[in-house]
Amino acid sequence: MTAPTTLPSAAPAPPGRGGRWIEEWHPEDEEFWRARGARVARRNLVCSVLSEHIGFSVWSMYAVLALFMGPEYGVDAAGKFFLVAVASLVGAVLRVPYGLAVARFGGRNWTVFSAGLLLLPTAALLVVMEPGTPYAVLMAVAVLTGVGGANFASSMTNVNAFYPQRLKGWALGVNAGGGNIGVAVVQVLGLVVIGTVGADHPRVLPALYLPLIVVATVWSARRMDNLAPVRNDTGAAREALREPHTWIMSLLYVGTFGSFIGYGFAFGLVLQNQFGRTPLQAASLTFVGPLLGSLIRPLGGALADRLGGARVTLVTFGLMGGAAGVVVVASVRQSLPLFISAFVALFVLTGVGNGSTYKMIPGIFRARAAERGLSGEAAAERARRLSGAAMALIGAVGALGGLGINLALRQSFLTVGSATGAFVAFLGYYALCSLVTWAVYLRPRPGRAASHTAPGPSPEPDPAGRRAGG
Repeated sequence: MTAPTTLPSAAPAPPGRGGRWIEEWHPEDEEFWRARGARVARRNLVCSVLSEHIGFSVWSMYAVLALFMGPEYGVDAAGKFFLVAVASLVGAVLRVPYGLAVARFGGRNWTVFSAGLLLLPTAALLVVMEPGTPYAVLMAVAVLTGVGGANFASSMTNVNAFYPQRLKGWALGVNAGGGNIGVAVVQVLGLVVIGTVGADHPRVLPALYLPLIVVATVWSARRMDNLAPVRNDTGAAREALREPHTWIMSLLYVGTFGSFIGYGFAFGLVLQNQFGRTPLQAASLTFVGPLLGSLIRPLGGALADRLGGARVTLVTFGLMGGAAGVVVVASVRQSLPLFISAFVALFVLTGVGNGSTYKMIPGIFRARAAERGLSGEAAAERARRLSGAAMALIGAVGALGGLGINLALRQSFLTVGSATGAFVAFLGYYALCSLVTWAVYLRPRPGRAASHTAPGPSPEPDPAGRRAGG
């Protein structure tokens, strides 16, 4: 196709719209991409990372503040796990409308709104974090913090629309990794607060984030764009719901991202309640895993671009099962060094798996478009529509894994007094994910064995997430 000669980065808004709108967007056209597309996409990616990063920090802030809750708060270990589980649940559920909102309101417009909305839970935490606050009030604020987790879905959907298929693994990995690292950053800041002003001043932590939220909101308003070609399409959401691969990938994403966010929320509480660590001791350890898992997520996407998403995902789940087995052994033996080492390894592997699974999604829908006889721009457009809608659903279901992990740990502490039982269950889930990945995306079948198992790039994108030039 002939690439447009110009692309306004802030085209005049069409009738009935406000804000900055780009009317033409053809990322698969290499001439267009070199001329203007890459620069515009990169600018929007940077803004998206900042907003999503703060969203993750707000979402996981309760997991850090729980370390400040001494006996004077009257909340036991099970109650703390339940608080962070509720935050995880709300963030997961809200990912569906957030992901679909990009097409309805525009990526820039929704990012500005969702970033500004983070002021509400952050201000609420500033008010309620003191002894004597009723548990019901703490729970209500946990519900509010869920909006931070929902930012991921809209951010990923928006970035997915900006980038060509050959770069989606890298771009989605950078965006998600930059967001995920918010879990580690808020834990580091919590450590700084405990180490400088003490565990009796939890309000300092949310106070630090209020100006950052304002900066992210204003910057997004000034620098981001809406893509007019990403139209509101409820049909895409309905099609994605009927697509079996949406639910298969949801199962896998529960194992990768669900593990990442669940462990990020629970790590400090496990160290406190099973190994008797003080708030300062726990906070000095909890940030390492989420930090490494976040930093390595773009590598997972890049490896998937090169080797195939399903291959990387299969190896990752196998290694996660091994790491979970080591955690079980460490828990039984009460070996803190072994427990921490295996737990950090789990975080790193979830980061790789997060990148590889999200890379698989656009490739799957591009392959499905090819199966319908589409090619070129028509195939790219269909894949963009359906993968964007599917990402919202997959992200939501995957985040429910964080809820499951915290509820499993809560129940394990209630019944056996440690995390051992929960990690046995997690090991079984990783084994299931390994089997599903191999059976659906890697098992040789007549007519497609070469595209899934051959080491080189295939001429058409395949459901394993590999694409020519990727």
